Amino acid sequence: MGLDALLATVRNCRICAEAARPLPHDPRPVLQAGRTARLLIAGQAPGVRVHASGRPFTDPSGVRLRDWLGLTEATFYDPRHVAILPMGFCFPGLDAKGGDLPPRTECTPAWRTQLMAQMPRIELVVCLGGYAMRWHMGPAWPGTVDAAVKGWRGGLALTPPVIALPHPSWRNSGWLKRNPWFAAELLPDLQARVARLLGPRA
Repeated sequence: MGLDALLATVRNCRICAEAARPLPHDPRPVLQAGRTARLLIAGQAPGVRVHASGRPFTDPSGVRLRDWLGLTEATFYDPRHVAILPMGFCFPGLDAKGGDLPPRTECTPAWRTQLMAQMPRIELVVCLGGYAMRWHMGPAWPGTVDAAVKGWRGGLALTPPVIALPHPSWRNSGWLKRNPWFAAELLPDLQARVARLLGPRA
């Protein structure tokens, strides 16, 4: 199966609607992929705004993420350059406190390996959240998001290299203020790597 056919199949997936614990709403898988993509953004799962739009990161966290990467909106949403594969493709719903539930567990074993195999040119993986870090870092995953982000240089030794980021949600603004090295050290390195992959005006 080629990538276009695989993406069509994934976008019509209803695994989590037919599970023992079904989604509380109709599935709407949200992802972006292209065979020539060189940058992969591996996130958690779509939020309620992305579920409504059907497009990844159409929320304030997307604005911050594009700023961190040094990418224009046009390049960010160009599947020839950037793949966006959350660990769960559908909005998982809300918990009792109004926060997003964890990504559904059905997506990863059903689709992730197949999708990765269709993108042979990925040269950098940007991971947001522990679920993505655990999958893409494998044995190098240190066990917590905080440890992975603070030890971000260790992920560069992987194939393909992985850079672990905190989630770009504005709820993490306090963490960013307490860790000024993130903006001073990690982001310039990340932006330089992205520019080398996609071009300085991306």
